[in-house]
Amino acid sequence: MAKTAKIDVKEQNLLTALRGFFKALLEDGDMEALLVPQHLPMKNVVMPTLVTDPEKSNTADPLAPVFPMNAAKMVSRLTRRPVGGRIAVVLRPCEIKAFIELVKLKQGSMDEVILVSMDCYGTYGNVDYTRFAGDDGADASLRFYENVVSGKGTAWEDIDISPACKACEHPVSESADLQIGMLGVDTKDHLLLKAMTGAGEDLLEKLGLPEGEEPEGRKKAIEDLVSDRVAYRDKMFEETSEATSDLNKLTAYLGNCVNCYNCRVACPVCYCKECVFVTDVFDHEPSQYLKWAKRKGLIKMPTDTVFYHMTRLAHMSTACIGCGQCSNACPNDIPVMEIFRTIASYTQRAFDYEAGRSLEEEPPLSVFKESEYSEVTGGKD
Repeated sequence: MAKTAKIDVKEQNLLTALRGFFKALLEDGDMEALLVPQHLPMKNVVMPTLVTDPEKSNTADPLAPVFPMNAAKMVSRLTRRPVGGRIAVVLRPCEIKAFIELVKLKQGSMDEVILVSMDCYGTYGNVDYTRFAGDDGADASLRFYENVVSGKGTAWEDIDISPACKACEHPVSESADLQIGMLGVDTKDHLLLKAMTGAGEDLLEKLGLPEGEEPEGRKKAIEDLVSDRVAYRDKMFEETSEATSDLNKLTAYLGNCVNCYNCRVACPVCYCKECVFVTDVFDHEPSQYLKWAKRKGLIKMPTDTVFYHMTRLAHMSTACIGCGQCSNACPNDIPVMEIFRTIASYTQRAFDYEAGRSLEEEPPLSVFKESEYSEVTGGKD
């Protein structure tokens, strides 16, 4: 059975308890640094911060319902080469899945990293979060959490958490070294801290926290949340499949695309150092545009928008972890996440693969299986 401990919550303040835990990671956990979402003074934004001074973790806030970027990209940068000490990284479950994919794609390493995750209730879009948080981001985080656990849900005024979060069937990470549990836990008294790996158990031993045990109601609380999200996800798949079922519908679906490529930049697993769409291949001659226009009578400008998304779908659907950063980054509110998750569900099912599930699973198309697709190759099962 996994080793468990508890983080005491004093005066019913979750953030104070979490900040004390993060400080202990740096002081007692033999960590050189801590990567954690933190409130910054400029416009009260929450961004990943790399902390080495324990006293500088006093505005850490992994409860903030905002997701300005998938921090797996930052962990990838920190681990491409030896950094010279262990780093604890506090990530959402989808960020851990993205980092696992990046490690398998040789874009990062687990060697000097301790993965710390928390149960995830979802996040608002960047603009919506600014409205929700107002002038006090820490208070807003606690308000969001209290609304959720009291049964009021995640909606606030006319906004709600992002579709990616509503469709996420992994609110709890299965791949973290240490997992901070809130679902089904009496968080007015304590947070659950569960070691999921040997490295996590060693760290738990060093921290000297009081022993705890997983409450009976936790499993059901997780199952209920997952059930709601799966229902939303399946409806989303059905609606998106219908909305993009032929070329005309797909063209209309992507009609607002201006080729800003924000979705490519925001995607944590879109890792190519040079993208074909920013090379000379798509730097067409002026006369070419005129030829296309004369052939059809008119052409939409900019061109290549549908081809761009179809190329990314072909390239990335095996690795998509559904974090929704593509939609979060789109200036024209195109439901990019919905189509990527929908296509990824077909692609990954075909390869019996789930992106970010395990380091042991080789990415599709990177290995050859003799028994694979015998109906195409003509071989025997």
